[in-house]
Amino acid sequence: MAYNWNWEVFLQPSATGDDTYLGWLLTGLKWTVSLSLSAWVIALVIGSIVGVLRTVPNRWLSGFATAYVELFRNIPLLVQLFIWYFVLPELLPPALGEAFKQSNPLWQQFFAAMLCLGLFTSARVAEQVRSGINSLPRGQKNAGLAMGFTLPQVYRHVLMPMAFRIILPPLTSEFLNIFKNSAVATTIGLIELSRQAQQLVDYTAQPYEAFIAVTVLYVLINVTVMFLMRRLEEKVRVPGFIGGK
Repeated sequence: MAYNWNWEVFLQPSATGDDTYLGWLLTGLKWTVSLSLSAWVIALVIGSIVGVLRTVPNRWLSGFATAYVELFRNIPLLVQLFIWYFVLPELLPPALGEAFKQSNPLWQQFFAAMLCLGLFTSARVAEQVRSGINSLPRGQKNAGLAMGFTLPQVYRHVLMPMAFRIILPPLTSEFLNIFKNSAVATTIGLIELSRQAQQLVDYTAQPYEAFIAVTVLYVLINVTVMFLMRRLEEKVRVPGFIGGK
């Protein structure tokens, strides 16, 4: 194959002249990490609340939580992204909608992608939380109530700490997925990592170098997340319970 490899392309000044092509990729990496971490905070907080609501004895609350999960889990991620970016501003009150549309396009894209990824992932986190709570022995809940705890206190002090220990491995998978799913933001123009790689290819005609570099950066992100989550899992493990030593 007659292909001219040129790894020095990353050190060359970019087409705009304000940075190198390596700087482009690092800027994309910054947006990818910022977007993913922001969306993960939304996913973890809302997913935990919805997951708890799915297990409470109140039929209305559990029904609402079930509807929430089914809504966000069954609409394709790309469709949800277009709804947040193109449709939502038209549904807001005119003043808010106009303010959103007249703001910095980069922040429009970031905000829409953050909400989309956060709420989409929250439905998956909710199912993990629900399964973690339901996997606990019923006696734990009854013991907490017998000690005089209210139901919210039982969830806070008894059920949730143990449930989160159980679901740390699947939560790690969801955390990794949110980094990979962030690539869909390129469809609305956000200059995250994969978008920067596409731009690099457009300006340099060096596709292999660009996408090999992006692959390495995604692998580094995933390895870092897995390492940190495994250390967390070891730190919070309860001896003699669910894989504890």
